[in-house]
Amino acid sequence: MTATISGLSIIADRFDHVLLDQWGTLHEGMAVFPAALDCVTRLREAGKHILILSNSGKRASSNQRRLTALGLPADIYDGVLSSGEVTWRGLHAATQPPFADLGSACFLISRDGDRSIIDGLKLTVASDISDADFILLAGLDDAAAEPEQWRERLREAALSGLPMLCANPDLVMFGVTGLIPAPGALAAFYQSLGGTVSFVGKPHTPMFSAALERLGHPSPERILVIGDSLDHDIAGGRAAGMLTLLIGAGAHRQTLADTADVAQAIRSVAGAEARMPHWTMQHLSW
Repeated sequence: MTATISGLSIIADRFDHVLLDQWGTLHEGMAVFPAALDCVTRLREAGKHILILSNSGKRASSNQRRLTALGLPADIYDGVLSSGEVTWRGLHAATQPPFADLGSACFLISRDGDRSIIDGLKLTVASDISDADFILLAGLDDAAAEPEQWRERLREAALSGLPMLCANPDLVMFGVTGLIPAPGALAAFYQSLGGTVSFVGKPHTPMFSAALERLGHPSPERILVIGDSLDHDIAGGRAAGMLTLLIGAGAHRQTLADTADVAQAIRSVAGAEARMPHWTMQHLSW
């Protein structure tokens, strides 16, 4: 049963490590929420290890610089683990699925022309999708977000059996005009065309395995996953055997607004016990 709490201090004795979501939990693109900043500071003072887990297709260093600019000092948490970073490290080692045996030429789809996800790797970037061994989907510009405009190119790629590695499984993102399709939506579109896709990021296993390794392999039962998405943060944390807390003011805010029974509203959205959080709170606070 999901319990509603007013602050993390109430359950602080239940965990030693925190996997903390970015968007919708710490900020919404403008500045880190004051209560969230205070909470991270107090978690640090309480001796908790704090790793920020993000579905960003960009490298960890890029995410850390942005968090600093938004008002989260780097010295009050232990680091950032982005799906882009996990993808880069996986491609660098190239020893385990889904990163092994992909080939040496990728067709790179990224936001703002960012190439950090392949920097230092033994990969070449194919200018035409027909010359690639695989598609590396790291991000999407707003103007390229609508999957339908990719139909012809991706249909041909699917027919030729070109695999896709998606480094950001989010289905929606905030664009200039509001919510628009995110890389995960384009990957799902590729699957609908018959293409094969491997996902890196929450809720998928490679992301949580990398987080466990980064934390030094503590017991999953002493790790708290905090985020605003049942699909990504909560489902991934539960599958990894971790504790979970849903931020109600994030992705599901409209569903959870003005409801008399928060737990039942969450259950309706979650659809299964395996996607139910252990706790919920409106905003991240201590």
